[in-house]
Amino acid sequence: MQDFHYQNGTKIIFGRETEASVGQELKKYTNKVLLHYGGGSIKKTGLYDKVMHSLHEAGIEVFELGGVKPNPRLSLVRKGINLCQEQEIPFILAVGGGSVIDSAKAIAAGVHYEGDVWDLFCGVAVEHECLPLATILTIPAAGSETSSGTVVTNDEIGLKRSFGHESLRPVFSILNPELTFTLPTYQTACGIADMLAHVLERYFTNERHVDITDRLCEATMKSIIDNGLRVMNDPFNYDIRAELMLAGMIAHNGSLDMGRIGDWASHDIEHELSGMYDIAHGAGLAIIFPAWMKYVYHHDVNRFAQFGSRVFNLEINLNHPEETALLAIEKLESFFKALGLPTSFSNADLPTDHIEELAQKLVCDCDSVGNYVPIKEADALEIYRLAL
Repeated sequence: MQDFHYQNGTKIIFGRETEASVGQELKKYTNKVLLHYGGGSIKKTGLYDKVMHSLHEAGIEVFELGGVKPNPRLSLVRKGINLCQEQEIPFILAVGGGSVIDSAKAIAAGVHYEGDVWDLFCGVAVEHECLPLATILTIPAAGSETSSGTVVTNDEIGLKRSFGHESLRPVFSILNPELTFTLPTYQTACGIADMLAHVLERYFTNERHVDITDRLCEATMKSIIDNGLRVMNDPFNYDIRAELMLAGMIAHNGSLDMGRIGDWASHDIEHELSGMYDIAHGAGLAIIFPAWMKYVYHHDVNRFAQFGSRVFNLEINLNHPEETALLAIEKLESFFKALGLPTSFSNADLPTDHIEELAQKLVCDCDSVGNYVPIKEADALEIYRLAL
């Protein structure tokens, strides 16, 4: 087990109608805020009116910036930075899913940075003050409501990159499972794939003697899989939606990282996919993760067999554990299919003639990605081929 420091300062306000408290909660920190959101869904559901009412009742001055798209764009981030600078806005409230929150974090990181915010996604260290932010979560998936990271697509050059800093963890996040009742089935499925992938990235580690976090990861994955299948047939069930909302937060709040080093190659490989083709991140992960597993499972067959046994209740073939490992990968792929997600380029109707370019872009500013098995350009190309 690795030595570690763990701190997550995000206050979680979880439960029914909790969004009504946003004004009073925000008043503790500011009297002026940028309200950041996506398309028209929060207005159609009435959430926008509830939030505005709460903010106005608390006497908070509101500036708005909507228009966030899945795979949030750098161009809108820059617009938000300019707005905050011009209006001297000291706080950001993100209302939406991971894309909205990631966009808000990028704005928060860029307001007091003297250069272009894209520098931070290219490795420049954060040595300046970031604006504080809070969230009202509408899509359980990315875990951005408690995480320190953000992912943005540079729409000028088609590159999707991430970075993180502790100051980007939200001050508070409001999680009301009722807000997820009306999510489209496909969006729910993509969110489930995303949160499951966050646990998988942490689970596949070279670190030994991490039994506690192994078991926490396995329990979280089993809960995501069980409730993920149930919600497909019972989308208005509060308890199922609450389990998934909590799981999405646990999957990415850092608690499953304690004492271990995760992989993250699959996320990087997928970022190239969604950066080029604008596919939903969760759908891209459903395509990439099984392919990555097929490519690397020989690295530690016993860990893959353990994954199959503890998460999918498979009996380990002690004489041929690789059979259990491969069956576990098949079970994961079947789960994604049961959610209605693509598990290959062909399923998603993606072009297959640019995989060399995808592999090249993946390592354009590094030698390899991933910690479990370092993935170089040639390895990435084989993984993309396995995903065709």
